[in-house]
Amino acid sequence: MDISESFSVAVTSLLANRIRLVLTMLGIIIGVSAVITMISLGEGAKRAVEEQIQQLGTNILTVRPGSMNRAFRRAAGATIHFTMDEVNAIQREATMVEAVVPEYDSFTQMKFGNNVTYARVIGTTPDYEWVRNAPVVRGKYFTNTDNARRERVAVIGEKVRQNLFGDNEYVVGEEMRVKNVNFTIVGVLKAKGEGWGDPDNVIIVPLETAQRRLFGTDNVDEIIVRVPTTDMMDAASIQIEQILRKYLRLRPDEDNNFTVRSQLDFLSTFGEASKTLTTLLASIAAVSLLVGGIGIMNIMLVSVTERTREIGVRMAIGARKRDIRFQFLIEAVVIAMVGGILGILLGVGGSFALSEFAQWNTMIAPNSIFLSFFFALIIGVIFGLFPAYKASKLNPIDSLRYE
Repeated sequence: MDISESFSVAVTSLLANRIRLVLTMLGIIIGVSAVITMISLGEGAKRAVEEQIQQLGTNILTVRPGSMNRAFRRAAGATIHFTMDEVNAIQREATMVEAVVPEYDSFTQMKFGNNVTYARVIGTTPDYEWVRNAPVVRGKYFTNTDNARRERVAVIGEKVRQNLFGDNEYVVGEEMRVKNVNFTIVGVLKAKGEGWGDPDNVIIVPLETAQRRLFGTDNVDEIIVRVPTTDMMDAASIQIEQILRKYLRLRPDEDNNFTVRSQLDFLSTFGEASKTLTTLLASIAAVSLLVGGIGIMNIMLVSVTERTREIGVRMAIGARKRDIRFQFLIEAVVIAMVGGILGILLGVGGSFALSEFAQWNTMIAPNSIFLSFFFALIIGVIFGLFPAYKASKLNPIDSLRYE
C-alpha cells in the first residue's frame, strides 16, 4: 500500500465517526491557536514599545540621580538630587552632544471651569520639543525668555485638552489652573496615543516656572542628552560619566551616584523581557498540544480495539506488521495535521479579532505558525506510535475471531 492509498484509507476511516474526530482534534486546534495568539500578543507588545522608543529617538541618553547599585544606595542613604549645576556642567564640557534638556515633573491637578483632571506636569526648556520629538499641532512652544521670566505659559497634551475642553480644539489663549496657579495655553501637542507614561496626558511648562511658582524646588529629576548619531552613544555616555564624577568629586574607588542610560538600553532590556514572557506564554499554551496528543493516543487505542477484526483480515490477505503500523500512524498524523490547520486559522483569526475589537497590539509571526504546526505533526507522530505498535502486534488468528 503506497502513501496516497494509506492517506485515502486513513481519511475514510476517520470520517466514519465525524463527531469523535472533531472532539479528538479539539486539543490540537486549541493548542495551536493558543500558541499563535500568545506569540502574536507578545510580538505586538514588543513592536509597540519599539515604535514608542523610535519616536523618542534612539540617540537619546537619560541621566538620573541615584545609583543602579542597590547596596550603594543603602550605604549612601538618600540619593542625590540634580540641579541646574549638573546640567550646566554637561553643557559646558560635553563635546559629543547636540542638546541637553533638564526635566522636573510631578503629577498634579488642573482645572478649567468645572472640569478637573490630573496630569503630569513637566518643567523643561524649549529644546524639549526637538529632543523629545514632541511637536505642537496648534500654537507654539514657550521660549527661553519665558523660562527666564518664569512666565505662566503651558503646552498641553491631547488628552488634557479633551478632559478639560471637550470638543473645543481651539484652546490656544485659554487660561487653566494648575495647582491653583493660572496658566495661559500657548500650544497643543501632537497626539501620540497610548504608551509609557501616557504621553498625551501631560502639560509642559518652563522649568523655572515649575520649580519656583509651582513646586518650590531647584531639583531636576533627569537630564536628557541628545547625541548626533547612535554610533557616538557609548563614547558620549562615558564622557558624561567622567564629567559628572569630576563635578560631584567622586573618588576613584567610589561607585557612581547617578545613572546614564540610553534608549537602546531600554530597547534591549525590554526586548529580552518580552522574549522571555512570550516564550513563557507560548510554553503554557503548548500544554494544550500535549493534551491534544493524549487525546489522539486515546482515540487511536479505541480505534485499534474497534477494528481488531479488520486488522486480522488485512494480515490474513498479506499485510505486513509495518503496513499496519504505518496505516495507524498515518491516521494519527492526519488528525494532527487537520487539527493544526484549523488551529492556525483560529489563531490568526483570534489575533485579528483582538487587534480589531479589543484594540490590543498583535503581530502574527510567520515562525510561530510554522513552529506550532510542526509541533502538532510531531505530537501526532509521537502519540500515534504506541497505538500503531499495538495494532501491529495483534495475532491474526485471534483478531479474526474477535467480535
